[in-house]
Amino acid sequence: MKLQVHSAQGSSTGREVELPENIFGVEPNEHAVYLAVKAYLAAQRQGTHKAKERGEIAGSTKKLHRQKGTGGSRKGDIKNPLFRSGGRIFGPRPRNYDIKLNKKVRQAAKASALSTKAGEGKLMIVEDLSFEAPKTKDYQNFLTAVGASEGKVLLITADNAPNVYRSSRNLPHSHVMSAGEVNTYELMKASTVIVAEGAIEKLKEQFA
Repeated sequence: MKLQVHSAQGSSTGREVELPENIFGVEPNEHAVYLAVKAYLAAQRQGTHKAKERGEIAGSTKKLHRQKGTGGSRKGDIKNPLFRSGGRIFGPRPRNYDIKLNKKVRQAAKASALSTKAGEGKLMIVEDLSFEAPKTKDYQNFLTAVGASEGKVLLITADNAPNVYRSSRNLPHSHVMSAGEVNTYELMKASTVIVAEGAIEKLKEQFA
């Protein structure tokens, strides 16, 4: 697959870049994408939830009244979960929600996401972008110039580009990530994926 390379001003450079078929031209594996998105969202959970159970409540352990003869139910002590301020029955405990995925599954999911965007015409190649200083207006002008000012936009850079990233932070529907940190969830969420020319080589290294 070949795509035209656009400049930062939105015009065509007259050059085309050959995209590797094993990354941008595979048959999408929907199940791999589902697993990758599920693992990503699970990893966002802190898992620090905690509720005190009966054995952790401060209170007397004295039996409230005798077992029989009162006409009342058997209650045990004041820490009974049926009482107000009692312990919680089967309350949440701290846990790790991480889901382990094999490397091949992660690669298949990412290639499926990139191939889906390429097949739908939502993938764009631009020259490597750099700003002298962080400026939201410059980044907004760049998106307008390349025709990506609508919807959610993901820009994939070759390496960390602090000024480009900071220029995009104030735009709610724009996200900048390096090729090393881009994930399937962000790819699928984006309406338009812009790949810097230098990021293609970085992606090739991941699939080598």
